[in-house]
Amino acid sequence: MARIPSTRQTRHTLDRPSPKDGGEPTPVMILLVVVATIGVLAYAAFLLAPDSRGDLLPYLMVIVAESILVLHALLSMWTILSSGRNPRDYAAHDAAAHLMPRLARGDDTIHLRGAPVVVDVFVTVYGEDLETVRRTVVAALGLQGRHRTWVLDDGKSDEVRAMAAETGAWYVRRLSSHGAKAGNINHALTLAKGDFFAIFDADFVPSPRFLLETMPIFVHEDVAFVQTPQVYGNLDTVVARGAAFMQTVFYRFIQPGRNRFNAAFCVGTNVVFRRRAVDEIGGIYTDSKSEDVWTALLLHERGWRSVFLPDALAVGEAPETIEAYSKQQLRWATGGFEILLHHNPLSPRRTLTTDQRIQYLVTATFYLAGICPLLLLLVPPLEIYFDLRPMTLEITVFTWVLYYAGFYVMQILLAWFAVGSFRWETLTLATVSFPIYSKALWNALTGKDVGWHVTGSASRRSPFNFIIPQTLFFLFLALTTLVAVWRDIDNGVLTLATGWNATNTLILGAFLVTALREAHALSHPTVRPAPLQLPAATVPLTVVARPLQRQPGLLEPEPQLEPAGGAR
Repeated sequence: MARIPSTRQTRHTLDRPSPKDGGEPTPVMILLVVVATIGVLAYAAFLLAPDSRGDLLPYLMVIVAESILVLHALLSMWTILSSGRNPRDYAAHDAAAHLMPRLARGDDTIHLRGAPVVVDVFVTVYGEDLETVRRTVVAALGLQGRHRTWVLDDGKSDEVRAMAAETGAWYVRRLSSHGAKAGNINHALTLAKGDFFAIFDADFVPSPRFLLETMPIFVHEDVAFVQTPQVYGNLDTVVARGAAFMQTVFYRFIQPGRNRFNAAFCVGTNVVFRRRAVDEIGGIYTDSKSEDVWTALLLHERGWRSVFLPDALAVGEAPETIEAYSKQQLRWATGGFEILLHHNPLSPRRTLTTDQRIQYLVTATFYLAGICPLLLLLVPPLEIYFDLRPMTLEITVFTWVLYYAGFYVMQILLAWFAVGSFRWETLTLATVSFPIYSKALWNALTGKDVGWHVTGSASRRSPFNFIIPQTLFFLFLALTTLVAVWRDIDNGVLTLATGWNATNTLILGAFLVTALREAHALSHPTVRPAPLQLPAATVPLTVVARPLQRQPGLLEPEPQLEPAGGAR
């Protein structure tokens, strides 16, 4: 596992994006969304106006790319304006007040509707380093409320097994790796028979209050799962910051907005499922590397409800290297395209509401927006080399910039308001990731298996092995900029194409500088900073990891199940 060392432990803690206040757009946010929507509509009208049409090829490239971007911008703002509904209603608050009715007598069994429930907590492991797994397992054991903690080790590590025995967690190692993470969980469900089960990736450290905050929602019998956001604590590299902040708007506003449409989907970790609901669809979906979204989709089709809680209840690790980021995005994008190609949400065969169809269509087509920069990067060279322009020559540069700013500047302002500052890392990653998403689309079209890689895992290979297309594009655009400048000097006029191409060159160049720094750090490893601190408990812990008493027919260990320790 390649990690880029850093000494900025304090800073990344301060910079950590926290979606704790998500779901409640402020009046300023609503105003920005309204203005941005007007800007989007004005930009779309400008592009489609017959008087604006330029040469056919670059015009079609711009229309295709911008149509996808504009559509996603409008749907995102619609979802943002729909957020604000508190997912905790009176029944949930009442259930929270009676969650552990016997606590005063030392019994912290979780109750719902007056009846005790059994909760299993799964920590999925697939080759992560031992200390990372240990932090998560110890935190899972320390969750308040009686539960069972299981270490599901697909990495088949004897060290992890020994650590589980040391800490007091149950350890499960299956004989095959069929179904990747989903198969690992489904195998555990044949052993653990609790009424509910929570899932944490090995690098997500839960807060002690995780179960106390999520379980009361299940007082509603139609709730299949409660999802909480992914929050990252390792914002030490350009890639980690870019990857983390790319998701800020999603977790602060999009997922809370989807609560209104019953379309909030699972993201694979920091989630609690109702066992009965998952059993009804035959277990966690295994035929995709995006098993989380697919499982949510199937549950919604069966009429189950999902709830997204915007509270930060677990802290994890964003991909730190270009390799880790590339593998993560390839897996996520392939899963999204698979939905579009093999389970079209708009098909009449789907039993979804209209709102759910639209939201899942956004999910399935989201990564098409990541391919759009490829088309837009090629437009200036078409003008520079072949004198082909996407827009008519009758409009002034000022007119073009006015409409362009109405769309892009407002999108950047929205992101700035959500994140709290301008993040050039996010803009850079969004521009240079088109080869990843193009490959994902090809994989989905051809049915190629992308393999399973845990987020954050990486080898120590050079980052340039994973960005060959970006490197070639940089060389091409840099040469094109030189040609354009030479041409403009000769003509005595600075053109928009030259400025546009030079800007694209700088963005790709910044990414390559990041890759150079990463390659240098990999070749000169230093001591990694102190591990992420566990979330501090706000109230004294009442239980620390004790397996429940076995009951006949409830939990019969199989040969590969290893109860690695007793109560602590």
